[in-house]
Amino acid sequence: MGTTKTIRNRLQLLRTQYDSLRQGKESLLAIIDEVEIPENVYNSNAIENSTLTLKETEKILLEQALAREVSVREVFEAKNLARVIEYKRNKNQRLELTKDNILLLHQMLIGGIDDSIAGRFRKKGEYVRVGPHIAPAPERVERLIESILLEYSSDMQTYFLDKIAKFHLDFETIHPFCDGNGRMGRVLINLQLLAVGFPRVIIRNKEKAAYYQAFKDYKENKSTKTIEKILTLALAESLHKRTVYLKGEDIIPLSEFIKKNSLSASAVTNAAKKQTIPAFREKGKWKIGTRFVYEKK
Repeated sequence: MGTTKTIRNRLQLLRTQYDSLRQGKESLLAIIDEVEIPENVYNSNAIENSTLTLKETEKILLEQALAREVSVREVFEAKNLARVIEYKRNKNQRLELTKDNILLLHQMLIGGIDDSIAGRFRKKGEYVRVGPHIAPAPERVERLIESILLEYSSDMQTYFLDKIAKFHLDFETIHPFCDGNGRMGRVLINLQLLAVGFPRVIIRNKEKAAYYQAFKDYKENKSTKTIEKILTLALAESLHKRTVYLKGEDIIPLSEFIKKNSLSASAVTNAAKKQTIPAFREKGKWKIGTRFVYEKK
């Protein structure tokens, strides 16, 4: 489908501003990344039906006791994904999108949960499905992964976000692993963004229905529009957040901003969701910088 020129221009403006402000403030960006890890872990695992809350995920990563019993698997899933994100952030300048690196990250993700399948693609007899979708036969997996990696690396014409979107759809369609495919696919989105100088994004559990619709649209109509929209909004939000912090603005809840300026809650919240204002979420709550002036329409 392809991201529209208007959206490309909007993202480019955000990217230019982000790049001009980030000089000499790498430590601040590192702190933002670190603080985001629990939220990233929570959302990615929640999409895969983890029962952990964000607060429980934070406690697990801080090695704090929980108020209820949770499965050992869910604890490992949280800790392992956090480790992958941290490793990827530290290694992003050298960690290329290759088959070996995908297997390495999968080993880190699934190791300790099921070592028999960690760090390897599905092999003979190992079939998987996602809802009604039956993934390609295991004998085809490695060749298919090599094919989409080659397509991604050799395509110098397609807009970067459209390339990432299609790669993600293809990767999840192949479902190369016995377990961890969704989390790995979202890890790779951020690896790809970091490689071209953008910050990581969070695909949120609240957008799960739209996220799953993206795969249905691709399977049935070869349409990439839905996932492109999800990634566009997520990237704009990530850039807005970092830009506000880099400017050193005071940050308040969007609800407080609305009340303080006597604005329409539905109009401003809708603008936040569409990313036409520089609002962003922290722990699921919309926030905004106090310097922003909202123009009533």
